[in-house]
Amino acid sequence: MARHHLDNAGYSPPSDESSMDMGEENDDELYETSAAEVRIGKDIQGIPWERYSPREVERKYRLDYYRLEYDENYRSVPNSGEASGQDCKITKKGAPLYDFRHNSRGVKSPILHFQLRNLVWATTKHDVYLASRYFVQHWSSLRQMKHTVLDVIGHVVPSENRPGNLMQGFTKTKISTLAIKNRLLILGGCQGELICKYLDRPGISFCFKITHNNDATINCTEIYTNPSGSVHFTASSNDCGVRDFDMEQCQLTKHLQYPWPVNHTSLSPDRKLLVVVGDNPDVMLVDYDNGLTLMTLPGHLDFSFASAWHPDGFTFATGNQDKTCRIWDVRKLPEPVAVLKGNMGAIQSIRYTSDGRFMAMAEAADYVHVYDVNRDYENEQEIDFFGEIPGFSFSPDTESLFICVGDRGEYGGSLLEYGRRRNYSHCYSSIATILKAQAEGNSQSDDIPSSSYTRSLERSYSLEAPDCKLCSRISRVKAPAFLRSCDGPVKRLKSELKLQGIACILLQIESSAQSTMEPRNQ
Repeated sequence: MARHHLDNAGYSPPSDESSMDMGEENDDELYETSAAEVRIGKDIQGIPWERYSPREVERKYRLDYYRLEYDENYRSVPNSGEASGQDCKITKKGAPLYDFRHNSRGVKSPILHFQLRNLVWATTKHDVYLASRYFVQHWSSLRQMKHTVLDVIGHVVPSENRPGNLMQGFTKTKISTLAIKNRLLILGGCQGELICKYLDRPGISFCFKITHNNDATINCTEIYTNPSGSVHFTASSNDCGVRDFDMEQCQLTKHLQYPWPVNHTSLSPDRKLLVVVGDNPDVMLVDYDNGLTLMTLPGHLDFSFASAWHPDGFTFATGNQDKTCRIWDVRKLPEPVAVLKGNMGAIQSIRYTSDGRFMAMAEAADYVHVYDVNRDYENEQEIDFFGEIPGFSFSPDTESLFICVGDRGEYGGSLLEYGRRRNYSHCYSSIATILKAQAEGNSQSDDIPSSSYTRSLERSYSLEAPDCKLCSRISRVKAPAFLRSCDGPVKRLKSELKLQGIACILLQIESSAQSTMEPRNQ
Protein backbone atom coordinates (compact mmCIF):
# COMPACT_ATOMS: atom_id res chain seq x y z
CA MET A 1 0.00 0.00 0.00
CA ALA A 2 1.32 3.43 -0.93
CA ARG A 3 2.23 5.62 2.03
CA HIS A 4 0.68 9.04 2.39
CA HIS A 5 0.38 11.90 4.87
CA LEU A 6 -2.20 12.27 7.57
CA ASP A 7 -4.86 14.88 6.89
CA ASN A 8 -3.40 18.36 6.65
CA ALA A 9 -3.26 20.34 9.85
CA GLY A 10 -5.24 23.49 10.39
CA TYR A 11 -8.81 24.48 11.17
CA SER A 12 -11.70 23.15 9.14
CA PRO A 13 -15.37 24.00 9.68
CA PRO A 14 -17.32 21.33 11.56
CA SER A 15 -19.50 18.98 9.62
CA ASP A 16 -23.28 19.03 9.75
CA GLU A 17 -24.78 18.24 13.13
CA SER A 18 -26.30 15.06 11.73
CA SER A 19 -22.80 13.54 11.87
CA MET A 20 -22.19 14.40 15.52
CA ASP A 21 -20.71 11.89 17.88
CA MET A 22 -23.96 10.38 19.09
CA GLY A 23 -22.35 7.01 18.45
CA GLU A 24 -18.88 5.65 17.89
CA GLU A 25 -17.44 4.31 14.66
CA ASN A 26 -17.29 0.52 14.39
CA ASP A 27 -13.50 0.45 14.47
CA ASP A 28 -12.97 2.86 17.39
CA GLU A 29 -12.05 0.08 19.80
CA LEU A 30 -9.38 -1.18 17.39
CA TYR A 31 -7.43 2.05 17.83
CA GLU A 32 -7.84 2.52 21.57
CA THR A 33 -4.48 2.33 23.29
CA SER A 34 -3.47 1.37 26.81
CA ALA A 35 -0.32 2.18 28.74
CA ALA A 36 0.81 -1.45 28.49
CA GLU A 37 0.54 -1.35 24.70
CA VAL A 38 2.50 1.91 24.53
CA ARG A 39 5.29 0.37 26.60
CA ILE A 40 5.76 -2.30 23.93
CA GLY A 41 5.84 0.23 21.10
CA LYS A 42 2.25 0.99 20.04
CA ASP A 43 1.45 4.59 19.09
CA ILE A 44 -0.54 6.41 21.79
CA GLN A 45 -3.26 7.22 19.24
CA GLY A 46 -3.22 3.77 17.68
CA ILE A 47 -2.00 5.16 14.35
CA PRO A 48 -0.62 2.34 12.16
CA TRP A 49 2.47 4.10 10.86
CA GLU A 50 3.14 1.37 8.32
CA ARG A 51 0.40 2.97 6.19
CA TYR A 52 2.08 6.37 6.28
CA SER A 53 5.42 8.05 6.07
CA PRO A 54 7.57 7.38 9.17
CA ARG A 55 6.41 9.30 12.22
CA GLU A 56 9.43 11.62 12.25
CA VAL A 57 8.80 12.50 8.58
CA GLU A 58 5.12 13.15 9.33
CA ARG A 59 6.08 15.34 12.28
CA LYS A 60 8.36 17.51 10.15
CA TYR A 61 5.69 17.77 7.45
CA ARG A 62 3.03 18.89 9.92
CA LEU A 63 5.33 21.41 11.56
CA ASP A 64 6.16 22.99 8.22
CA TYR A 65 2.59 22.86 6.91
CA TYR A 66 0.97 24.15 10.07
CA ARG A 67 3.38 27.05 10.44
CA LEU A 68 2.69 28.12 6.86
CA GLU A 69 -1.07 27.59 7.13
CA TYR A 70 -1.31 29.34 10.48
CA ASP A 71 0.78 32.33 9.42
CA GLU A 72 -1.25 32.84 6.26
CA ASN A 73 -4.75 32.41 7.68
CA TYR A 74 -4.98 32.58 11.45
CA ARG A 75 -2.38 34.96 12.83
CA SER A 76 -3.65 38.48 13.47
CA VAL A 77 -0.21 40.11 13.35
CA PRO A 78 2.08 38.85 10.52
CA ASN A 79 5.27 37.07 11.63
CA SER A 80 4.50 37.57 15.32
CA GLY A 81 5.53 34.00 16.12
CA GLU A 82 9.00 34.37 14.65
CA ALA A 83 9.62 37.76 16.27
CA SER A 84 8.60 36.57 19.74
CA GLY A 85 11.19 33.85 20.20
CA GLN A 86 14.19 35.95 21.18
CA ASP A 87 13.55 36.15 24.94
CA CYS A 88 12.13 32.67 25.49
CA LYS A 89 13.31 30.47 28.34
CA ILE A 90 15.42 27.44 27.52
CA THR A 91 13.84 24.41 29.17
CA LYS A 92 14.98 20.85 29.87
CA LYS A 93 12.62 18.69 27.87
CA GLY A 94 11.82 15.09 28.71
CA ALA A 95 10.83 15.45 32.38
CA PRO A 96 8.31 12.61 33.10
CA LEU A 97 5.72 14.56 35.08
CA TYR A 98 2.58 12.73 33.88
CA ASP A 99 2.43 9.17 32.54
CA PHE A 100 0.21 8.00 29.70
CA ARG A 101 -2.74 5.84 30.79
CA HIS A 102 -5.20 5.39 27.95
CA ASN A 103 -6.41 6.74 24.63
CA SER A 104 -10.20 6.48 24.34
CA ARG A 105 -11.60 6.64 20.82
CA GLY A 106 -15.10 7.93 20.20
CA VAL A 107 -14.78 10.56 22.97
CA LYS A 108 -14.80 13.62 20.76
CA SER A 109 -15.21 17.36 21.06
CA PRO A 110 -15.49 19.03 17.63
CA ILE A 111 -13.89 22.44 17.30
CA LEU A 112 -16.54 25.03 16.52
CA HIS A 113 -14.22 28.05 16.50
CA PHE A 114 -10.53 27.75 15.64
CA GLN A 115 -9.50 30.21 18.36
CA LEU A 116 -11.68 28.98 21.24
CA ARG A 117 -10.47 25.83 22.96
CA ASN A 118 -12.12 25.79 26.42
CA LEU A 119 -14.31 22.75 25.84
CA VAL A 120 -12.96 20.18 28.34
CA TRP A 121 -13.39 20.10 32.11
CA ALA A 122 -12.37 17.38 34.60
CA THR A 123 -14.27 17.15 37.91
CA THR A 124 -12.46 14.11 39.39
CA LYS A 125 -9.50 11.98 38.36
CA HIS A 126 -11.93 9.68 36.55
CA ASP A 127 -14.64 12.06 35.29
CA VAL A 128 -14.41 14.59 32.49
CA TYR A 129 -17.01 16.69 30.66
CA LEU A 130 -16.69 17.67 27.01
CA ALA A 131 -18.68 20.13 24.89
CA SER A 132 -19.66 18.62 21.57
CA ARG A 133 -21.27 21.28 19.38
CA TYR A 134 -24.86 21.00 20.69
CA PHE A 135 -24.21 18.60 23.57
CA VAL A 136 -22.29 18.32 26.83
CA GLN A 137 -21.14 14.78 27.48
CA HIS A 138 -19.71 13.07 30.55
CA TRP A 139 -16.96 10.47 30.21
CA SER A 140 -16.02 8.04 32.98
CA SER A 141 -12.55 6.57 32.57
CA LEU A 142 -13.40 3.92 35.17
CA ARG A 143 -16.42 2.53 33.35
CA GLN A 144 -15.15 3.55 29.90
CA MET A 145 -18.60 4.96 29.16
CA LYS A 146 -20.05 8.30 28.12
CA HIS A 147 -23.50 9.82 28.29
CA THR A 148 -25.11 13.15 27.44
CA VAL A 149 -25.82 15.44 30.41
CA LEU A 150 -27.10 18.45 28.46
CA ASP A 151 -28.72 18.65 25.02
CA VAL A 152 -29.20 22.17 23.64
CA ILE A 153 -30.05 21.35 20.04
CA GLY A 154 -33.76 21.58 20.87
CA HIS A 155 -35.74 24.14 22.85
CA VAL A 156 -34.14 24.78 26.26
CA VAL A 157 -36.05 26.73 28.93
CA PRO A 158 -35.18 27.40 32.60
CA SER A 159 -37.09 25.46 35.23
CA GLU A 160 -36.70 28.15 37.90
CA ASN A 161 -38.85 31.26 37.69
CA ARG A 162 -36.59 33.99 39.04
CA PRO A 163 -36.04 37.65 38.15
CA GLY A 164 -33.49 37.95 35.38
CA ASN A 165 -34.17 34.47 33.98
CA LEU A 166 -34.98 34.41 30.27
CA MET A 167 -38.03 32.20 30.48
CA GLN A 168 -38.45 31.75 26.71
CA GLY A 169 -35.07 30.02 26.61
CA PHE A 170 -33.07 29.13 23.49
CA THR A 171 -33.13 26.79 20.53
CA LYS A 172 -30.19 25.16 18.77
CA THR A 173 -27.45 26.76 20.85
CA LYS A 174 -23.95 26.30 19.41
CA ILE A 175 -21.58 25.80 22.33
CA SER A 176 -18.50 28.04 22.33
CA THR A 177 -17.16 27.54 25.87
CA LEU A 178 -17.69 25.46 29.01
CA ALA A 179 -16.91 25.67 32.73
CA ILE A 180 -17.79 23.33 35.61
CA LYS A 181 -17.21 23.79 39.33
CA ASN A 182 -18.97 22.46 42.43
CA ARG A 183 -21.54 20.64 40.30
CA LEU A 184 -22.46 23.86 38.47
CA LEU A 185 -22.13 23.81 34.68
CA ILE A 186 -21.93 27.08 32.71
CA LEU A 187 -22.32 26.93 28.96
CA GLY A 188 -21.64 29.83 26.60
CA GLY A 189 -23.03 30.09 23.07
CA CYS A 190 -22.00 31.62 19.76
CA GLN A 191 -24.82 34.20 19.83
CA GLY A 192 -24.43 35.45 23.39
CA GLU A 193 -26.37 32.67 25.13
CA LEU A 194 -25.58 31.67 28.71
CA ILE A 195 -27.09 28.44 30.09
CA CYS A 196 -26.52 27.24 33.67
CA LYS A 197 -27.31 23.79 35.02
CA TYR A 198 -26.59 22.05 38.32
CA LEU A 199 -25.45 18.53 37.55
CA ASP A 200 -27.28 17.10 40.56
CA ARG A 201 -30.60 18.79 39.73
CA PRO A 202 -33.05 18.17 36.91
CA GLY A 203 -33.67 20.89 34.35
CA ILE A 204 -31.95 24.20 33.59
CA SER A 205 -31.48 26.79 36.35
CA PHE A 206 -30.59 29.94 34.41
CA CYS A 207 -30.79 31.32 30.87
CA PHE A 208 -29.54 34.73 29.83
CA LYS A 209 -28.68 36.48 26.55
CA ILE A 210 -26.01 39.14 26.93
CA THR A 211 -26.92 41.11 23.79
CA HIS A 212 -28.79 40.90 20.51
CA ASN A 213 -25.76 41.87 18.44
CA ASN A 214 -24.77 39.40 15.75
CA ASP A 215 -21.17 39.06 16.97
CA ALA A 216 -21.62 38.21 20.63
CA THR A 217 -19.82 34.89 21.06
CA ILE A 218 -19.16 33.93 24.68
CA ASN A 219 -15.41 33.29 24.66
CA CYS A 220 -14.79 32.31 28.26
CA THR A 221 -16.64 31.68 31.53
CA GLU A 222 -15.31 31.25 35.06
CA ILE A 223 -17.15 30.16 38.22
CA TYR A 224 -16.13 31.49 41.62
CA THR A 225 -17.41 32.07 45.15
CA ASN A 226 -17.26 35.66 46.36
CA PRO A 227 -16.21 36.62 49.92
CA SER A 228 -19.83 36.59 51.12
CA GLY A 229 -20.19 32.96 50.06
CA SER A 230 -22.52 33.39 47.08
CA VAL A 231 -21.77 31.68 43.76
CA HIS A 232 -20.94 33.95 40.82
CA PHE A 233 -19.57 33.51 37.34
CA THR A 234 -17.94 35.78 34.79
CA ALA A 235 -18.51 35.75 31.04
CA SER A 236 -16.17 37.34 28.48
CA SER A 237 -17.44 37.97 24.99
CA ASN A 238 -16.85 39.33 21.51
CA ASP A 239 -19.00 42.37 22.25
CA CYS A 240 -16.03 43.77 24.25
CA GLY A 241 -17.60 43.06 27.60
CA VAL A 242 -16.90 41.19 30.83
CA ARG A 243 -20.05 40.44 32.81
CA ASP A 244 -20.49 39.14 36.34
CA PHE A 245 -23.60 37.14 37.30
CA ASP A 246 -24.97 36.16 40.70
CA MET A 247 -26.29 32.59 40.50
CA GLU A 248 -28.33 32.93 43.68
CA GLN A 249 -30.30 35.89 42.31
CA CYS A 250 -30.01 34.98 38.61
CA GLN A 251 -28.99 38.56 37.91
CA LEU A 252 -26.26 40.55 36.20
CA THR A 253 -24.21 42.34 38.88
CA LYS A 254 -21.33 43.89 36.94
CA HIS A 255 -20.51 44.85 33.36
CA LEU A 256 -17.03 46.00 32.32
CA GLN A 257 -16.43 47.40 28.82
CA TYR A 258 -13.20 47.40 26.78
CA PRO A 259 -12.26 48.80 23.35
CA TRP A 260 -11.70 45.34 21.83
CA PRO A 261 -13.25 41.84 22.04
CA VAL A 262 -12.36 40.07 25.28
CA ASN A 263 -11.13 36.53 24.60
CA HIS A 264 -10.28 35.38 28.09
CA THR A 265 -10.27 36.53 31.71
CA SER A 266 -8.98 35.01 34.95
CA LEU A 267 -9.88 36.08 38.47
CA SER A 268 -7.20 35.90 41.17
CA PRO A 269 -7.72 33.49 44.09
CA ASP A 270 -8.52 36.38 46.46
CA ARG A 271 -11.10 37.74 43.92
CA LYS A 272 -9.43 41.15 43.83
CA LEU A 273 -7.55 41.16 40.51
CA LEU A 274 -8.78 40.31 37.04
CA VAL A 275 -6.50 39.48 34.10
CA VAL A 276 -8.08 40.56 30.79
CA VAL A 277 -6.76 39.53 27.36
CA GLY A 278 -8.29 39.87 23.93
CA ASP A 279 -7.86 41.29 20.44
CA ASN A 280 -4.98 43.45 21.58
CA PRO A 281 -1.34 42.53 22.31
CA ASP A 282 -1.40 44.12 25.78
CA VAL A 283 -2.45 42.32 28.95
CA MET A 284 -4.66 44.29 31.34
CA LEU A 285 -4.60 43.89 35.12
CA VAL A 286 -7.86 45.17 36.61
CA ASP A 287 -9.10 45.92 40.11
CA TYR A 288 -12.20 43.76 40.08
CA ASP A 289 -13.98 45.62 42.87
CA ASN A 290 -14.22 48.91 40.97
CA GLY A 291 -13.31 47.84 37.44
CA LEU A 292 -10.35 50.23 37.17
CA THR A 293 -7.34 49.17 35.10
CA LEU A 294 -4.31 49.06 37.40
CA MET A 295 -1.66 48.32 34.78
CA THR A 296 -1.29 47.50 31.10
CA LEU A 297 1.42 44.93 30.46
CA PRO A 298 3.26 45.00 27.11
CA GLY A 299 5.29 42.12 25.71
CA HIS A 300 3.04 39.95 23.59
CA LEU A 301 3.09 40.66 19.85
CA ASP A 302 -0.33 39.33 18.83
CA PHE A 303 -3.81 38.69 20.23
CA SER A 304 -4.23 36.54 23.37
CA PHE A 305 -6.72 33.73 23.98
CA ALA A 306 -5.70 32.21 27.31
CA SER A 307 -4.87 33.16 30.89
CA ALA A 308 -4.65 31.48 34.30
CA TRP A 309 -3.73 32.34 37.89
CA HIS A 310 -1.38 30.31 40.04
CA PRO A 311 -3.06 29.30 43.35
CA ASP A 312 -0.56 31.44 45.29
CA GLY A 313 -2.28 34.59 43.99
CA PHE A 314 0.98 36.24 42.92
CA THR A 315 1.69 34.61 39.57
CA PHE A 316 -0.41 34.40 36.42
CA ALA A 317 0.17 33.25 32.86
CA THR A 318 -1.10 34.49 29.48
CA GLY A 319 -1.13 32.65 26.14
CA ASN A 320 -0.87 34.39 22.79
CA GLN A 321 -0.99 33.84 19.05
CA ASP A 322 2.69 34.82 18.93
CA LYS A 323 3.33 31.21 20.14
CA THR A 324 4.41 32.26 23.64
CA CYS A 325 3.14 31.91 27.17
CA ARG A 326 4.32 34.70 29.45
CA ILE A 327 4.56 34.24 33.21
CA TRP A 328 3.94 37.37 35.27
CA ASP A 329 4.46 38.10 38.97
CA VAL A 330 2.41 40.96 40.43
CA ARG A 331 5.37 41.83 42.66
CA LYS A 332 7.73 42.25 39.69
CA LEU A 333 5.63 43.99 37.05
CA PRO A 334 5.71 45.17 34.30
CA GLU A 335 8.25 42.62 33.02
CA PRO A 336 7.41 38.91 32.73
CA VAL A 337 9.44 36.55 34.90
CA ALA A 338 9.54 33.89 32.15
CA VAL A 339 8.60 33.46 28.50
CA LEU A 340 7.77 29.93 27.30
CA LYS A 341 7.77 29.05 23.60
CA GLY A 342 5.42 26.79 21.67
CA ASN A 343 6.29 24.79 18.57
CA MET A 344 3.61 25.33 15.95
CA GLY A 345 0.84 27.75 16.76
CA ALA A 346 -0.98 29.90 19.28
CA ILE A 347 -1.07 29.06 22.98
CA GLN A 348 -4.83 28.71 23.34
CA SER A 349 -5.30 27.01 26.73
CA ILE A 350 -3.43 27.33 30.06
CA ARG A 351 -4.08 25.51 33.33
CA TYR A 352 -2.35 25.30 36.72
CA THR A 353 -2.84 22.31 38.99
CA SER A 354 -4.76 23.05 42.17
CA ASP A 355 -1.63 22.57 44.28
CA GLY A 356 0.36 24.93 42.06
CA ARG A 357 3.04 22.33 41.33
CA PHE A 358 2.51 22.14 37.57
CA MET A 359 1.39 24.39 34.75
CA ALA A 360 0.35 23.17 31.30
CA MET A 361 -0.22 25.04 28.07
CA ALA A 362 -1.80 23.68 24.90
CA GLU A 363 -1.07 24.81 21.38
CA ALA A 364 -3.75 24.84 18.71
CA ALA A 365 -2.65 21.36 17.61
CA ASP A 366 -0.27 18.48 18.33
CA TYR A 367 1.43 19.71 21.54
CA VAL A 368 0.67 20.08 25.22
CA HIS A 369 3.57 21.32 27.37
CA VAL A 370 3.65 20.53 31.13
CA TYR A 371 6.08 22.50 33.32
CA ASP A 372 7.35 21.97 36.86
CA VAL A 373 6.57 25.30 38.54
CA ASN A 374 8.70 24.45 41.58
CA ARG A 375 11.69 24.15 39.26
CA ASP A 376 11.09 27.64 37.89
CA TYR A 377 9.49 26.25 34.71
CA GLU A 378 12.80 24.74 33.64
CA ASN A 379 11.63 21.11 33.55
CA GLU A 380 9.24 20.48 30.68
CA GLN A 381 7.30 17.44 29.55
CA GLU A 382 6.29 17.80 25.92
CA ILE A 383 3.29 15.62 25.03
CA ASP A 384 3.40 15.04 21.29
CA PHE A 385 0.51 13.66 19.18
CA PHE A 386 -1.38 14.44 15.97
CA GLY A 387 -4.59 16.47 15.96
CA GLU A 388 -6.25 19.74 16.88
CA ILE A 389 -6.84 20.35 20.60
CA PRO A 390 -10.37 21.39 21.67
CA GLY A 391 -9.15 21.63 25.26
CA PHE A 392 -7.50 19.92 28.21
CA SER A 393 -7.97 19.82 31.96
CA PHE A 394 -6.27 18.73 35.17
CA SER A 395 -8.44 16.97 37.73
CA PRO A 396 -8.97 18.95 40.96
CA ASP A 397 -6.77 16.51 42.90
CA THR A 398 -4.00 16.94 40.25
CA GLU A 399 -3.83 13.17 39.72
CA SER A 400 -5.14 13.15 36.13
CA LEU A 401 -4.61 15.13 32.96
CA PHE A 402 -7.18 14.81 30.15
CA ILE A 403 -6.36 16.02 26.63
CA CYS A 404 -9.03 16.01 23.95
CA VAL A 405 -7.91 15.49 20.35
CA GLY A 406 -10.24 16.93 17.70
CA ASP A 407 -12.19 14.72 15.30
CA ARG A 408 -10.51 15.94 12.11
CA GLY A 409 -8.89 13.12 10.14
CA GLU A 410 -9.17 9.35 10.15
CA TYR A 411 -7.37 8.89 13.47
CA GLY A 412 -8.51 12.02 15.28
CA GLY A 413 -11.33 12.22 17.80
CA SER A 414 -10.12 10.77 21.08
CA LEU A 415 -9.34 11.51 24.71
CA LEU A 416 -5.78 11.08 25.97
CA GLU A 417 -5.63 10.27 29.68
CA TYR A 418 -2.48 10.83 31.75
CA GLY A 419 -1.75 10.17 35.42
CA ARG A 420 0.57 12.09 37.70
CA ARG A 421 3.90 10.38 38.19
CA ARG A 422 4.93 9.73 41.78
CA ASN A 423 8.52 9.05 42.76
CA TYR A 424 8.66 6.82 45.83
CA SER A 425 12.35 5.96 45.55
CA HIS A 426 13.29 8.29 48.39
CA CYS A 427 10.46 6.83 50.42
CA TYR A 428 11.96 3.34 50.02
CA SER A 429 15.43 4.54 50.99
CA SER A 430 14.03 6.35 54.04
CA ILE A 431 12.30 3.22 55.29
CA ALA A 432 15.35 1.06 54.68
CA THR A 433 17.56 3.64 56.43
CA ILE A 434 15.39 3.68 59.55
CA LEU A 435 15.29 -0.11 59.69
CA LYS A 436 19.03 -0.39 59.13
CA ALA A 437 19.80 2.21 61.79
CA GLN A 438 17.59 0.38 64.27
CA ALA A 439 19.12 -3.00 63.38
CA GLU A 440 22.70 -1.77 63.80
CA GLY A 441 21.93 0.08 67.01
CA ASN A 442 22.95 3.48 65.67
CA SER A 443 20.11 5.28 67.43
CA GLN A 444 21.35 6.98 70.61
CA SER A 445 18.05 8.58 71.61
CA ASP A 446 14.44 8.85 70.60
CA ASP A 447 15.46 11.13 67.79
CA ILE A 448 16.21 9.99 64.25
CA PRO A 449 19.81 8.65 64.20
CA SER A 450 22.49 11.33 64.15
CA SER A 451 24.71 9.79 61.50
CA SER A 452 25.09 9.64 57.76
CA TYR A 453 21.65 8.05 57.78
CA THR A 454 20.20 11.23 59.25
CA ARG A 455 21.52 13.34 56.41
CA SER A 456 20.12 10.86 53.91
CA LEU A 457 16.73 11.02 55.59
CA GLU A 458 16.75 14.81 55.68
CA ARG A 459 17.53 14.95 51.97
CA SER A 460 14.71 12.50 51.33
CA TYR A 461 12.26 14.52 53.39
CA SER A 462 13.16 17.81 51.74
CA LEU A 463 12.78 16.32 48.26
CA GLU A 464 9.68 14.24 48.75
CA ALA A 465 7.61 15.80 51.54
CA PRO A 466 5.30 17.71 49.13
CA ASP A 467 4.49 14.51 47.20
CA CYS A 468 4.79 11.60 49.62
CA LYS A 469 2.41 11.29 52.55
CA LEU A 470 4.40 8.37 53.94
CA CYS A 471 7.67 10.32 54.11
CA SER A 472 5.83 13.26 55.66
CA ARG A 473 4.42 11.01 58.35
CA ILE A 474 7.71 9.33 59.21
CA SER A 475 9.43 12.71 59.40
CA ARG A 476 6.97 13.81 62.09
CA VAL A 477 7.57 10.85 64.40
CA LYS A 478 10.66 9.63 66.21
CA ALA A 479 12.25 6.64 64.54
CA PRO A 480 12.65 4.18 67.46
CA ALA A 481 9.25 5.15 68.87
CA PHE A 482 7.77 4.55 65.44
CA LEU A 483 9.36 1.09 65.24
CA ARG A 484 8.46 0.13 68.83
CA SER A 485 4.81 0.95 68.13
CA CYS A 486 4.75 -1.62 65.31
CA ASP A 487 3.83 -5.25 65.65
CA GLY A 488 6.82 -6.04 63.46
CA PRO A 489 8.20 -3.29 61.20
CA VAL A 490 7.36 -5.06 57.96
CA LYS A 491 3.72 -5.62 58.98
CA ARG A 492 3.33 -1.93 59.81
CA LEU A 493 5.03 -0.85 56.60
CA LYS A 494 2.68 -3.04 54.60
CA SER A 495 -0.37 -1.41 56.14
CA GLU A 496 1.06 2.06 55.54
CA LEU A 497 1.92 1.28 51.93
CA LYS A 498 -1.50 -0.21 51.23
CA LEU A 499 -3.06 3.02 52.37
CA GLN A 500 -0.88 4.81 49.84
CA GLY A 501 -2.03 2.51 47.05
CA ILE A 502 1.44 1.21 46.12
CA ALA A 503 1.15 -2.44 47.11
CA CYS A 504 3.09 -3.38 43.97
CA ILE A 505 6.41 -2.65 45.74
CA LEU A 506 5.66 -4.48 49.00
CA LEU A 507 7.93 -7.41 48.15
CA GLN A 508 10.83 -5.04 47.49
CA ILE A 509 10.32 -3.31 50.86
CA GLU A 510 9.87 -6.60 52.70
CA SER A 511 13.07 -8.09 51.31
CA SER A 512 14.96 -4.89 52.15
CA ALA A 513 13.60 -4.88 55.68
CA GLN A 514 14.41 -8.54 56.28
CA SER A 515 17.98 -8.10 55.05
CA THR A 516 18.57 -5.18 57.42
CA MET A 517 17.06 -7.00 60.40
CA GLU A 518 19.04 -10.25 59.98
CA PRO A 519 22.21 -9.17 61.87
CA ARG A 520 20.17 -8.12 64.88
CA ASN A 521 18.12 -11.32 64.92
CA GLN A 522 21.28 -13.40 64.92
